[in-house]
Amino acid sequence: MSPPGRDHLGSMSNRTAIIIGAGPAGLTAAYELLESTDVQPLVFELTDDVGGLARTVNYKGNRIDIGGHRFFSRSDRVMDWWQKILPLQGSTSNERVRIAYRNRFRDVDASSNGPDPDATDEVMLVRRRISRIFFNRRFFDYPITLSERTLRNLGLVESFRIGLSYLRVKVTPQREERSLEDFFINRFGDRLYRTFFKDYTEKVWGVPCNEIKPEWGAQRVKGLSAATAIWHAIKNLVKPRDESIEQKGSETSLIEQFLYPKLGPGQMWQEVARIVEERGGRIVYGKKAVRVHTQGKRVTAVDFRDEATGDIETVAGDYVFSTMAIKDLVAGFEADVPADVRRVAGGLIYRDFLTVGLLLNKMKVQGEERPGMPAGLVPDNWVYVQERDVRVGRLQIFNNWSPYMVADPDKIWVGLEYFCNEGDNLWSMPDDELTRFAAAELAKIDMIHAGDVLDSVVIRVPKTYPAYFGAYDEFDVARRYLDSFENLFLVGRNGMHRYNNQDHSMLTAIVAVQNIRDGITDKENIWAVNTEEEYHEEK
Repeated sequence: MSPPGRDHLGSMSNRTAIIIGAGPAGLTAAYELLESTDVQPLVFELTDDVGGLARTVNYKGNRIDIGGHRFFSRSDRVMDWWQKILPLQGSTSNERVRIAYRNRFRDVDASSNGPDPDATDEVMLVRRRISRIFFNRRFFDYPITLSERTLRNLGLVESFRIGLSYLRVKVTPQREERSLEDFFINRFGDRLYRTFFKDYTEKVWGVPCNEIKPEWGAQRVKGLSAATAIWHAIKNLVKPRDESIEQKGSETSLIEQFLYPKLGPGQMWQEVARIVEERGGRIVYGKKAVRVHTQGKRVTAVDFRDEATGDIETVAGDYVFSTMAIKDLVAGFEADVPADVRRVAGGLIYRDFLTVGLLLNKMKVQGEERPGMPAGLVPDNWVYVQERDVRVGRLQIFNNWSPYMVADPDKIWVGLEYFCNEGDNLWSMPDDELTRFAAAELAKIDMIHAGDVLDSVVIRVPKTYPAYFGAYDEFDVARRYLDSFENLFLVGRNGMHRYNNQDHSMLTAIVAVQNIRDGITDKENIWAVNTEEEYHEEK
């Protein structure tokens, strides 16, 4: 390997950091090392692109955001970080975009000197958040509110039963939450949980909610409950919506708007990668970490296998940032790893994910008619599909994330999200068969006519969701062992086996770099991200 070059401050760096993975956590670590230390980042990425789970796939000019990534954070540092890379939009000069998407853009006064998104790609859009639940062939607000539409869709009898179930649990709650099912019931009541949460959650994880640890709810739902959803609805009736980008008074699940790169989330990480390399960092693609060399309580080097040639290269470094799955990281240790650590790491479970992108002439289900919009385009960014007779879990509508994600503005570009296990019948289904299956499912629930599908693509993503079951009960056994290596930093979603949002993954990398800069050896503050009040999704 060639010696590290000069960092952007012009000094010669004698220390290097090996960074496994070029997703949000890995690239944030590289950027922060160049910003605040003399440590040279060497980033190794398994695939041929950056962004990890936040990458954008470009299929014939139609872009897919894998999983849907709102750029919103309670951390001012992260919000400022994003806008430093891609500046906030000004008003657009494109009349078609202004008219057709007036309900989807928040126009920014041109005097703010923000770039025109129709004139440049390097820009962050400000987007309205609309997401709903599709259940019994009807749309429901998400989160569920006591709106006229909700009551009408449910009917008075069912609405009364749901309300009674909620009051019952408030009087006699489950004192010890032993499962995710207990967590949901305590916050929404048994009947609302079984109507709107149980089936979707079990689609995601493939196991019953009573077998999943409540930590998943604490990680993802936090302060949201029936009471907070109702209070949010009441507030919106009596006072204007929060128009600030920060929205610090809102639950994450209730935010009204968010930032979004013009060309999808991967655009952010492509730009960060460009800056990292421009400042002297190095990013290498098609390299898989297969072996970790140690001496005492330090990692001394990592072996990387070239996925094209099979060649092995040993790379020495002073620090190692790992965003790879802990299961694979521990399996690659050359050290005499304790048997209980290998057992726990080997027992960690991951849920896999695939997206079927469908290009449509129109949709059968109708949204509000808007000038210049494709026929039948509903306003949602995404729709939670709660229907029990189909396997699709969520529907992304990429036109509504950014109009620039779609090559032809007269077409509708959607992504059907399926949760599966690598190697199962859904994962292994041939692409053409999977396309027919997905189109048939949307037709079955009356969202499209199968004949309106023009083109398609299938994208499979392994290890998308670290699971809160399997060996997770004993996760601290593996964590303590890995944290004992003083120069090894676990960051990001899979790196920490934690269902982090993008901003939380970034913050773990930022804190890890601060520890290097400040000589802090304890890792507790890294693990505190998304658990301390400062990082909570709740107020």
